[in-house]
Amino acid sequence: MAKEADPTLGYLTRKDTEVKLPRPTRVKNKTPAPIQITAEQILREARERQEAEIRPPKQKITDATELSEYRLRKRKEFEDLIRRVRWNISVWIKYAQWEESQKDFNRARSVWERALEVDYRNHTLWLKYAEVEMKNKFINHARNVWDRAVTLLPRVDQLWYKYIHMEEMLGNVAGARQIFERWMSWMPDQQGWLSYIKFELRYNEIERARQIFERFVQCHPKVAAWIRYAKFEMKNGEAARSRNVYERAVEKLADDEEAEQLFVAFAEFEERCKESERARCIYKFALDHIPKGRAEDLYRKFVAFEKQYGDKEGIEDAIVGKRRFQYEDEVRKNPLNYDSWFDYIRLEENVGNKDRIREVYERAISNVPPAEEKRYWQRYIYLWINYALYEELDAEDVERTRDVYRECLKLIPHEKFSFAKLWLLAAQFEIRQLNLKAARQILGNAIGKAPKDKIFKKYIEIELQLGNIDRGRKLYEKYLEWAPENCYAWSKYAELERSLCETERARAIFELAIAQPALDMPELLWKAYIDFEISEGEFERTRELYERLLDRTKHLKVWISYAKFEASAMEEDAKGSDLAEDDLQEHHHEQKKQCIQHARRVFEKAINYYRTSAPELKEERAMLLEEWLNMESSFGELGDISLVQAKLPKKLKKRRQMVSEDGPAGYEEYIDYMFPEETQTTNLKILEAAYKWKKQKISDED
Repeated sequence: MAKEADPTLGYLTRKDTEVKLPRPTRVKNKTPAPIQITAEQILREARERQEAEIRPPKQKITDATELSEYRLRKRKEFEDLIRRVRWNISVWIKYAQWEESQKDFNRARSVWERALEVDYRNHTLWLKYAEVEMKNKFINHARNVWDRAVTLLPRVDQLWYKYIHMEEMLGNVAGARQIFERWMSWMPDQQGWLSYIKFELRYNEIERARQIFERFVQCHPKVAAWIRYAKFEMKNGEAARSRNVYERAVEKLADDEEAEQLFVAFAEFEERCKESERARCIYKFALDHIPKGRAEDLYRKFVAFEKQYGDKEGIEDAIVGKRRFQYEDEVRKNPLNYDSWFDYIRLEENVGNKDRIREVYERAISNVPPAEEKRYWQRYIYLWINYALYEELDAEDVERTRDVYRECLKLIPHEKFSFAKLWLLAAQFEIRQLNLKAARQILGNAIGKAPKDKIFKKYIEIELQLGNIDRGRKLYEKYLEWAPENCYAWSKYAELERSLCETERARAIFELAIAQPALDMPELLWKAYIDFEISEGEFERTRELYERLLDRTKHLKVWISYAKFEASAMEEDAKGSDLAEDDLQEHHHEQKKQCIQHARRVFEKAINYYRTSAPELKEERAMLLEEWLNMESSFGELGDISLVQAKLPKKLKKRRQMVSEDGPAGYEEYIDYMFPEETQTTNLKILEAAYKWKKQKISDED
């Protein structure tokens, strides 16, 4: 029952006061009616059918007896209602206002006082009480009410405002000031202080207002309060005082979160005073002291200021400052975004302040990638490289450059991955400083810790440029110990020996190379060896090499290369002979014939291999015959095209079924080759079948 009770309903419960609505009828036929009724029509009809409101008749009181009876009845009703709902303040207010309407002010005051005993914390009661006293011009009574109200409820600003307003309207300025002082002792919010200041300014009390401002900024040491104080002084033409206020504010609130507003206001004040240099100093001081995340508006104002008052350099500085703020924001959000660091560094390098450039580089390289995987380090490592190049080329500080390279090489986890570029840059730097020993030490460490092709190649190149052949040989040996399958290294080593006219050493290196069980590109190595022997004029050795190569692989290109070599070998040999011109021509003719015979022998051997050992490689065999035909054509009179033409295949266009994972997937066309011997075999099979058929027919007739 207690849960259902409502203080505003007296002894009634919510259930007693509920309006019981009829249950909505269920509509079965939901099709639209033939005549539609609008909402406006429904409302109009409801208005027309509305019954007139029943009002009680007006009672006319004719004599004092009726009046006293009426008052007694009303008072009894109010008292009964209060007895039921004592806590309902609106009932008390109605009772007191009724007594006031009867001009019985003592009874009205009694009701107000009884109401305040029920709930003195309700400031609405105090306001209504005081307004009644004021309306009926009971000034002292009103003062008494206001005084009690502000004493009991000093934190309700409305009571103070009304009290002060009353005194001011009565012209009691001293009294109003006294009330303000009482209020200020409670340290109200900013609006209360500002009301006091406006009050003094209304009566032109500038000095009093200044003193109140001093107390105000002590009570509320906020940026907004100091700015108001400074603007007040400026408005009264006291520029020196205003500047002093701003300076005191900067001393106290330089590290405040809202310091940006203070600096902007200070700079704008100096701007209005035509002190552009002072304003510039304030902006720069602010930009150096305020965190970049809170200085966005400050940068914008500074750029606008420089555009208005600054020279070209000042404008550029302001724009650089704004871009610097953007980059700071980016690297703060994601310090591992190295692209932002590169852009930031490029900006600082364009400005040219060495200390700032170094500071940004140091901050950038301190963001080491969290994982030891090369892909995360690839962009990061260029920060170190750029740092070292800056120190060497722009700052021209050799020792710092050396330190940068040393620290970077120490930081990289070489057992997991390394960067050949960095080792080489460090070594080349030492060479530029004519410190060959340090360069060799760096490259030696690189080979020991993280050997790579690039490092070996560059180290060997450096030593050979310096003319240290023995060191070059040792390095090639180390290189081949580390990577015995590297055909490039073998070829280059042999090329070095050949350039030194060490033919036997070069040949021995090639022999060692082709004897390796695994090679990354054996075809290049064999080609280099064969070219070496041809250049030395060792045709027999070359033939042996080709034969050895054919033992390992019967690739089409090897056969063609062998045949081309045979076609040109004897010709080159003939060029070097010392005979008369006629004899030379005859000798050349003979040699040419021999050369053609050797080439044909190679082609026949190849064709025989493809026919017997690899009959499925029809396309390669056809290509070989085509190459042979082209070669015979190039020999001119000595060539015999008919030899090859008899062996050329016929091209046949055929279809075969394509098979996918799901089964047959249609047909595709392809080119097949029919060689002469296959055609003869087919013909023989037909003749044999015909002979069998004839024989069987004769036996059937017999």
